[in-house]
Amino acid sequence: MIGDTKKYYGERFTKILRYFFPEFVTALLIYSLPLLLDAFFVGFLKSTPSYTVLGASNGLVRLLIKMAEAFAVGTLVLTGQYNGQGKFKRAGNVLQDAFWLTVIIGAVIAGILYFGAYWIYWWLGVSEELIYLGIPFLRLRAIGIFFTFVSFSIIGFLRGIKNTRVPMLIYVCGSIVFVLFDFVLIFGKLGLPAMGLYGSAVASIIQSVVMVVVAVVYVLYTPAVRQYAIQLKPHFPSIVYIKELLVLSWPVMVDKSILATAYIWLFKMISTMGTAASAAYNAVRDMEQFTFLPAVAFAQIITLLVSNDYGAGRWRDIRYNLYKVFFMAFSMVAVLLVIFSIYSTQIVQLFDKNNDFTELAARTFPLLSILVFFDVLQLILAGALRGAKDVRTVMMVRLIVCSVYFVPVSYMLSMLNVTDLTKLVLIYSSFYVGNMFMSIMYICRFRSGKWKNHPIQEN
Repeated sequence: MIGDTKKYYGERFTKILRYFFPEFVTALLIYSLPLLLDAFFVGFLKSTPSYTVLGASNGLVRLLIKMAEAFAVGTLVLTGQYNGQGKFKRAGNVLQDAFWLTVIIGAVIAGILYFGAYWIYWWLGVSEELIYLGIPFLRLRAIGIFFTFVSFSIIGFLRGIKNTRVPMLIYVCGSIVFVLFDFVLIFGKLGLPAMGLYGSAVASIIQSVVMVVVAVVYVLYTPAVRQYAIQLKPHFPSIVYIKELLVLSWPVMVDKSILATAYIWLFKMISTMGTAASAAYNAVRDMEQFTFLPAVAFAQIITLLVSNDYGAGRWRDIRYNLYKVFFMAFSMVAVLLVIFSIYSTQIVQLFDKNNDFTELAARTFPLLSILVFFDVLQLILAGALRGAKDVRTVMMVRLIVCSVYFVPVSYMLSMLNVTDLTKLVLIYSSFYVGNMFMSIMYICRFRSGKWKNHPIQEN
């Protein structure tokens, strides 16, 4: 039989899918579903300025979540390598140091966001009306961001020990809480005052606190993780893992922040076209983020698979896992893009009750959809390199492409005297072309074999 003579390389499709589904639900609950429902609720306020402020603020929140993710990735990689070697107590010590590192960094970032709210909106180039509408909202979101940082340290640990189910359940719990309080506080239900846009921000604080509490209780009191001997009390004399976490995390934080900042830059370039165009961009971006969710989930999967295979030098397994992940991610994203392109008008109308930007957004999305595949490719390749601890390559590639190509090209396109549809498509397309350049550079890195610290030869 073939099975007796030929080794099966990489994880089986069924096992990858078992990892995938919890990660997909987690990505859905982090990046899309609560934000879409939030935008849907705010849409009933029939205020395009409120929707625009929400979209602009969510771009900033995504940036900060990406920064928090960087520490989760560092924790995942370091934990995964110790877990793969059977050094469970060391994996637990990684979580202890990661927890307090994110407490400190989260507090600093939340403080900057809180006190710098005015200048952030000013830099985005929005009107004075939107600035003063957005300041209280962003300050409330800053409080939730602090707790988000703390929760991501625990999420990274759980993923590193190949536990993707519990992070999913934590996000399910947090999302249910958010949607419930979002609805109640925006519209003033259950005897509470109607807070409108600001009710959304208060709901995000409640969500983040609940997630931290659930995560902490799980890692401290569940028998399933007892072998890791986890303690979360301050342990500052031991900075061995903090140093390694910073070495692993800061390049990831930079490279993840670069792409999140690129979306903010896109908003800034498009904001010169007016509030309606900015709102259209927000709608297109939210639709694109939803269709992109399978790729986000598979990027997490390839990172944890590579991190475990890398320590054992299973190079061929890494390669075959990449092929399988590419195939599944491309297939799933393609299906979602086709559906969203066909029903783009109906989807945008869920957020635009006044029909101020529906036509522009609905015509833009199908034109951009084919280019999303460049983003899928670069994201999965970047995740694989992170799993191999080659985080600096990912950082430098994104930094070079965004600074040398994307920023100047998108700025020049924003100066063109063309129709709103043409300008919006051109500016947004420049982002995806940049992803194509990133993909080419990542592929060259893999083909060179320089991402390995071991001799370049197959087992």
